[in-house]
Amino acid sequence: MHFSIPETESRGAEGGAAYVAYNIHVNGVLHCRVRYSQLLGLHEQLRKEYGANVVPAFPPKKLFTLTPAEVEQRREQLEKYMQAVRQDPVLGGSETFNSFLRKAQQETQQVPTEEVPLEVLLSNGQKVVVTILTSDQTEDVLEAVASKLDLPEDLVGYFSLFLAREAKDGAFSFVRKLQEFELPYVSVTSLRNPEYKIILRKSYWDSAYDDDVMEQRVGLNLLYAQTVSDIERGWILVTKEQHRQLKSLQEKVSKKEFIRLAQTLKYYGYLKFEPCITDFPEKGCQVVVSAGNNELNFQVRLPSDQIKEGSFKVTRMRCWRVTSSVPTSSGPLGSSPGKAEVKLELAFEYLMSKDRLQWVTITSPQAIMLSICLQSMVDELMVKKSGGSIRKLFRRRANGALRRSDSQQAVKSPPLLDSPDGSREPVLKLSSKLTSVSLRGISHAGSAGELGANDFHGNYAFEGIGDEDL
Repeated sequence: MHFSIPETESRGAEGGAAYVAYNIHVNGVLHCRVRYSQLLGLHEQLRKEYGANVVPAFPPKKLFTLTPAEVEQRREQLEKYMQAVRQDPVLGGSETFNSFLRKAQQETQQVPTEEVPLEVLLSNGQKVVVTILTSDQTEDVLEAVASKLDLPEDLVGYFSLFLAREAKDGAFSFVRKLQEFELPYVSVTSLRNPEYKIILRKSYWDSAYDDDVMEQRVGLNLLYAQTVSDIERGWILVTKEQHRQLKSLQEKVSKKEFIRLAQTLKYYGYLKFEPCITDFPEKGCQVVVSAGNNELNFQVRLPSDQIKEGSFKVTRMRCWRVTSSVPTSSGPLGSSPGKAEVKLELAFEYLMSKDRLQWVTITSPQAIMLSICLQSMVDELMVKKSGGSIRKLFRRRANGALRRSDSQQAVKSPPLLDSPDGSREPVLKLSSKLTSVSLRGISHAGSAGELGANDFHGNYAFEGIGDEDL
């Protein structure tokens, strides 16, 4: 999470003292606005629940009014504190921390708690309208959608809700996975742009899990709809003969056979990103990046107009980072998403050969989503390595009623594959923070420039061996 300081705000009441509020941004978009006293209250609650030896130190109070320099120093200290909490697998995943952010989001956006209809799209464009509370968190909304679709509870963990932006041609650009610290209704409506939609999509990478999903009718239908959609949008490569076979299976409504054939096709299960820029194999190359099969696939257009293709395996990425920058001449930092002047970059250190590591950079508005994909691939590899399962068992609903996020009940931990979002503010040299697993700190920056050790996502799945080049 990153803080920025807006202009000092006044209470507006007669004689009321002015105060400084801190903006917390997610993905370059205002999530909430909080005061020092609110953050101090969160800190004290975390200390009470987890102990002083677990919770990081909090910036101290000051007796006198802060100077502008001291305000900036406190902002930096609060930013480091929140990032440290978010990175801790216990604190960052705690209901205390996440409910604080959800409540602050609702208060900042001034959305009253009430029942509302929320539209969620399926991959085939079908709309599922669920009645929720504006204060319902991501897990509540996912449960409501699953219930509306009659998706069994033990399959819900295979799917996630994504925030996506619809282009004029009807294609979707995925922005990020909705997280446990946000309220989906507030997140999508606060953008005040009808192009932004919430989409239900599978959230695993290993096609072997398709077997679990296809065991049940609704799971099969969802997977089938997504596969058809990915083929239609050109994400999955199909020859003329394969297209004929798929069409025949479609006409016969042989959904399992259709998926089985699709599983053999190139880029099945990949998420394709918008064309962007890379510095590999040389600076300024246009590239189309796809994420899937535990790799990032590059289709690079060289300056000579030659097209080259290659893949970077996630197991050979030692670490990665996301940075963002914005020209200093830009206006105030507001809540408008996707401003053109904001530049996001994903850079990863890759084992090109047995003893050669090299940094590869992708400049893309979808850099955070790329980072989330990498993290979820690593999570899935580690779960599989430990013999775990991605099935998610939900709490039984009391009297058939959906549990609400504003209840006093403890919230179950997010699914193993849920990758908390990297939070973003358009300020020079800002790193993202993803904390679905406890990450190693990288001890040296190497060629990574000015960023410190805590700015990197260490990769537990990094093999550290291998001789073949890309």
